[in-house]
Amino acid sequence: MSSKKNRGEWGSSMGFILAAAGSAIGLGNIWKFPYLMGRNGGVWFLLAYLVFIVIMGMPVMLGEMALGRAANKNPVGAFAAQNRWATPIGAMGVLAAFIILSYYSVIGGWVMRYLVDYTFQGVAPDFGEFTASAGSPILWHGVFLLWAVVICLGGVSAGIERASRLMMPTLFLLLLLIVIRAVTLPGAGEGLRFMFDPRASQFSLKSISAALGQVFFSLSLGMGIMITYGSYLGRNARLVRKAVIVPSLDTFCALLAGLAILPTVFAFGKDPTAGPSLVFVTLPDVFSAMPAGGRLIAILFFIVLAFAAVTSAVSLLECVISYTIDELHWSRLLSLVLVGGTVFLLGIPSALSSGLIAEWKPIMFGGRNFLDAACFLTDNILMPIGGLLMCIFVGWVQGPSKMGAEIANHGAWPFRQYPAWAFIMRYIAPVLLIVVMLVQFGVFE
Repeated sequence: MSSKKNRGEWGSSMGFILAAAGSAIGLGNIWKFPYLMGRNGGVWFLLAYLVFIVIMGMPVMLGEMALGRAANKNPVGAFAAQNRWATPIGAMGVLAAFIILSYYSVIGGWVMRYLVDYTFQGVAPDFGEFTASAGSPILWHGVFLLWAVVICLGGVSAGIERASRLMMPTLFLLLLLIVIRAVTLPGAGEGLRFMFDPRASQFSLKSISAALGQVFFSLSLGMGIMITYGSYLGRNARLVRKAVIVPSLDTFCALLAGLAILPTVFAFGKDPTAGPSLVFVTLPDVFSAMPAGGRLIAILFFIVLAFAAVTSAVSLLECVISYTIDELHWSRLLSLVLVGGTVFLLGIPSALSSGLIAEWKPIMFGGRNFLDAACFLTDNILMPIGGLLMCIFVGWVQGPSKMGAEIANHGAWPFRQYPAWAFIMRYIAPVLLIVVMLVQFGVFE
């Protein structure tokens, strides 16, 4: 039996696409993309976003998938198989996934608590009181993480792929139902105008940098997820098609989220630029003010959020345990127990960052609480640097021809886009990723 069969393999092309889309479609798509688009020139921001999807998102994703399939290994093993000196690049990605999962699981726990409260009590919890409590955020962090662990326990095909086949179509269907309700509310037109009207006066260099950063983080680049998922692809998989379809689904979901949220928010006179509190404070106020169907819409909305969150968490968890399975030769069960337990413990300080340790902001955290410091480490340092080093390695150290041959399956499939892809990996993507880092450090504020 081949090593791929021992590790696992996607049962179908659609299974991979839905799982990869589930990884990309996360909480950031739901709350962040719509208001970024609205406050940065409307359709002008969307056009910039689409351009960056094409000239950075798709090519970098394609390179990561090719690295994974070429080595049939986790991010660390994939880079080591090409050049042992490149091993730290893969390690940086696995570390980023591990840290992100620890605090992402906390936020996923918030979503679970809201879903349960709306389902059984009909009202949302008080966000400030809930997040400031000692035990409840930790409990829900554990519940959400356990959900992701159970899905991963089933393996690649029977676990991740099966869950994605159920959750992703359901997510899109529920979003469409919410959109129908949202755009029929009185005053919803203001939300649509806020999102789509071309306002050149609000489109600036900062808007362009925001679009670039949103592409990078939305597609889960620079953390080894697409390397991991690519390692489970068969030789007959056409990587170029997948690198087009997955970002397209991600963008479609972000637009649907905007159509679901912004008309609703404007219809009730709320602030559309509230950030994460838009989901946990503003929208619950809107749902409670709806004359009819508010509770049902709230339940459907938090189901969408829960599915988006857990499919992203599963990809983060799989990225980490693929390392322990491949390199440490642990079983999947042992990997999930030990990695899951460690992630849970690391997530506890993030869960308490609005409560017991809210005032603990050491100098080394730059005045941030634990959750914000963890976000800063991954978003500003590990992910952008990891993505940049990957492009430099593929484009310059190794040379693009080797991964180009892998993408073409060594001549089995045509790769007519190779000259453009190679140029982007060598010149365009590295420059754009440097810009992402500068943006994250506030250079363009």
